[in-house]
Amino acid sequence: MPPKAKKGAPAQKSKTSEDEREEPLQAVVFADAFETTFVPFTLERPRCLLPLANTPLIEYTFDFLASAGVEEVFLYSGNHTDQVEEYFKKSKWTRPTAPFSLEIIRSNARSVGDAMRDLDQKQLITGDFICVYGDVVANLPMETAIAAHRSRREKDKKSIMTMVLREAGEAHRTKSQNLCPCFVIDPVTERCVHYEQVRPRQTPRLDIAEEVLKDHVEVEVREDLVDCGIDICTPEVLAQYTDNFDWQAPRRGFLYGVLKDFETMQLSVHTHVTSEGYAARVKNLQAFDAVSRDVVARWAYPLCPDVNMVADQTFQLGKGCVYKEDGVVLARSSVLGRKSVLGKATSVGEGSVIQESVVGRRCVIGKRVRLDGAYIWDDARIGDDTIVERAIVANEAAVGKGCHVHPGALISYGVRVADGTVVNGSSRITKAKRRRSSGAAQAGKATTDPKIVGEGGEGYELAVDDDEDEKLESLAPGDIYNMSNAALSDDSISTLDSDDEHESLDEDSKRRSSRSESFASINSDESGDTRRRAADFHHEATASIVDALQKNEDVNNIQLELQALKLSSNAEDKQVRRTVAVGLMKRIAGLVESGTSPKDAVSKTLSPNKLLIQRSVSTNKEEFSEQVEFLLYMQTDLVHRQQGDKILLFVCNVLAHDDLIEAEGFEQWWEDPRSSATEELAEVRKETKQLVDVLVASDDDDDEDEDEDDESD
Repeated sequence: MPPKAKKGAPAQKSKTSEDEREEPLQAVVFADAFETTFVPFTLERPRCLLPLANTPLIEYTFDFLASAGVEEVFLYSGNHTDQVEEYFKKSKWTRPTAPFSLEIIRSNARSVGDAMRDLDQKQLITGDFICVYGDVVANLPMETAIAAHRSRREKDKKSIMTMVLREAGEAHRTKSQNLCPCFVIDPVTERCVHYEQVRPRQTPRLDIAEEVLKDHVEVEVREDLVDCGIDICTPEVLAQYTDNFDWQAPRRGFLYGVLKDFETMQLSVHTHVTSEGYAARVKNLQAFDAVSRDVVARWAYPLCPDVNMVADQTFQLGKGCVYKEDGVVLARSSVLGRKSVLGKATSVGEGSVIQESVVGRRCVIGKRVRLDGAYIWDDARIGDDTIVERAIVANEAAVGKGCHVHPGALISYGVRVADGTVVNGSSRITKAKRRRSSGAAQAGKATTDPKIVGEGGEGYELAVDDDEDEKLESLAPGDIYNMSNAALSDDSISTLDSDDEHESLDEDSKRRSSRSESFASINSDESGDTRRRAADFHHEATASIVDALQKNEDVNNIQLELQALKLSSNAEDKQVRRTVAVGLMKRIAGLVESGTSPKDAVSKTLSPNKLLIQRSVSTNKEEFSEQVEFLLYMQTDLVHRQQGDKILLFVCNVLAHDDLIEAEGFEQWWEDPRSSATEELAEVRKETKQLVDVLVASDDDDDEDEDEDDESD
């Protein structure tokens, strides 16, 4: 007879299970960044609701949190909280089907530190939480970072925060030209041991404490990381903010203070560096321009307009990354260029040209207007014969006929620019008065300045405030409203080709497991515009080839589409060569991942599409550089693909059998130092060695036979 169960045992078991139940993952979002980088727009509207590619910024942040598995969100809002609350009343994030609960906290905080101390006092946080700004655009996979953080936390209660950082390279345009974050990391433990903001070409050395170098055998100094403002925190972080009232900012306050007091408190901050996915903060107007272009060009997929993140959006994707909503009216003679977005019920007049621009809803674009890299927000009007270049025209603003808005100009809500007015690139025009205490706008209108907006216009120039001097200085080289005085790099945050073949291939060979080709380092002397066009062509043409191969389209049609893209982008032959190589390898790898054998995948892909290779690779026996280049591009792409070594072997076999690549081309490729520059490159080509040896030996025999024939003659 089994022993009787003790009274209360079930209750005890239930309690134990409840204790072991994992706390819900929470998130804290700061609707305000406590900065003035979006003035004059933030005088009248909350920063988190500013439109990026016609979608409010906060939508991107919340979409990221939902994908990360967050269950509770606390949104801290200071300025214009009424507008924030009104927006979310109608939003999908407050419906019963929302992936998380949302609580909006009205705040008088003037810094992140103030908000964190208030959060600690309210006792809302029950466990680990993600801390982000409301301007984060990211599709990073967070499962690994969260698991690593929790694992460290279980072993060491003193590990209180993990910063999620994205590998990006030393040069990409979201980085400030004057201030660069520098992380010193122990590569073994991933602990951040030193943090410093350095000034490129001005900071001669880092101020690393002697104890750090003594305690760590090896450290990595990283200036190639994007700090996208995503932190995984423990409740201890809030307690530390409460204990240190002088900490205001997450990096220059909290992080610097924790690292400085490590010997006393033994609190540690770790990093999670990822090379996959997309992540950036829209922290200023320079980043606004950069991230907008990336979203439109689909570098941040699935965060792009045709996903229709807001309930009533109806965007559809057309060729050339052109997005249009329902009800757009285009005059027959108007031209809609690549990478443009047009919102619902917008009309474009005769002879107007729109390229690389985002136009909101219900906008009226007159006749013979030219929009080049412009951002036109909802209900704005642009008069006939007006030019707007790389400028922002906000909601309900109107620019008259025959005007020229120069790159960098900011025209805020409801401003009216009179006919024939020239708006220079440094202008920040608004109708609102600044209230010094909060940075918001006072009721009423400021005096109109005809020198700025012309006779009959409405608006005035907003002067730079004292507390903006440092911010504007740090943004000046790349800032969208200072582009008249500086050259903004137009390259995407994503991988950009270099025209130097050695440099481009070396960069590719250094690329790690990510195949998204985003955030790679750029070290090229060519102009940003050239690199941007090269990256755009590669991205669009590769996607076009892969899509056509999946649909089994005729190779002649694929070639015609590729040629059209080449001409429209003014792409070079080597860019086409790389695109063909990568496109074919992606299609083959996709088949392999779906269960097809490498041999069959290669046969199905290459046999009907030999024309693509023939048109992009010369078989001139006097010049084998194109063949070597094509093989290098294929090899590099296959480095981290499933059964990449097998794929390369069967591809090379087909190329040799069909005389698409000569034996000497294979030989030169094998001897080229770039083909074995890394262990991964050397490993992926191992399987092909025997084939190359046979081809080279056969070629030597043929040469000997020819020599003997010549002698007999």
